[in-house]
Amino acid sequence: MTAPTLDVIAGKLASGEPLDRADYLALSATTDLIQLGMLASDARRRRVGDEVTFVRVVEHKVGDPLPDAWPATAGEIRLVGVPPTAEAAIAKAWAAVERANGIPVTAWALADLVALAKDLEGLGTLARGLREAGLAGVADVRLDLVEDPAVQWVVDAGLGVPVVGVHDAPANPVVFLRRVALLQKATKAFRAVAPLPRRVAAEAPSTGYDDVKVVALAALLVDGVGRVQVDWRQHGAKLSQVALLFGANDLDHVPATDDAPLGPRRAPLEEVRRNIVAASLTPVARTARFEAVAATGPESASSPS
Repeated sequence: MTAPTLDVIAGKLASGEPLDRADYLALSATTDLIQLGMLASDARRRRVGDEVTFVRVVEHKVGDPLPDAWPATAGEIRLVGVPPTAEAAIAKAWAAVERANGIPVTAWALADLVALAKDLEGLGTLARGLREAGLAGVADVRLDLVEDPAVQWVVDAGLGVPVVGVHDAPANPVVFLRRVALLQKATKAFRAVAPLPRRVAAEAPSTGYDDVKVVALAALLVDGVGRVQVDWRQHGAKLSQVALLFGANDLDHVPATDDAPLGPRRAPLEEVRRNIVAASLTPVARTARFEAVAATGPESASSPS
């Protein structure tokens, strides 16, 4: 059977017709990165228009004492590291939320919570404890490190799983992205997918071509998830901006402080906004709950898609 062309797939996408396995394979195999990017950009616009959200993050390591105050410009406080016990994970979450002054707090990696809980029932109990502590969600969910039932137990416990990603680059990105889509259909939990690996393999780093192609595939293949996320801190301004032209529409890890040793145009908020606008898109600051906020602080209120 002849593989469908990108023009045929474009017609399906424009009409809302679901893609099939032959379409997935054709998208994965194409070397026409320009047309693939155009398809992904069109898919993004159909979902959320030209809006690009970004979140200003303060990270706090598990063993460090909590500060008396957090930057008012933060949209997310993110607890990182591995708590020694499930009880310690809950206690730290309670303490952080109490001092957050309304800034949403996310915490921990799902793979570490699974290890602390020892079994799925224990994971459900731990997730309920974290939800009762006031967490906005699990901070780090890498699907290649956990099984799908773990995500379902956390969701069933009422704890958010706002962003789903991957630790290592998958051998077949299409298989991974369709797994995300099917899990989203089952849970309705994810607000964004982060398709680029969190760990960069020193022995075989990806190329820029590889990265933007995976971003475009995520925009096209992950049904039901409104945002395709790129990590501003990990990937830098240049790759992040190019990714916006290939269907990305959410930037993670923008610094919450505006220190600018290289001048005001290189201050984090100014730089991220300038890069989004230069891509002819509209920047919208958000919180960890994907609520839109004023660019200078976490007050205010509407919800990005």
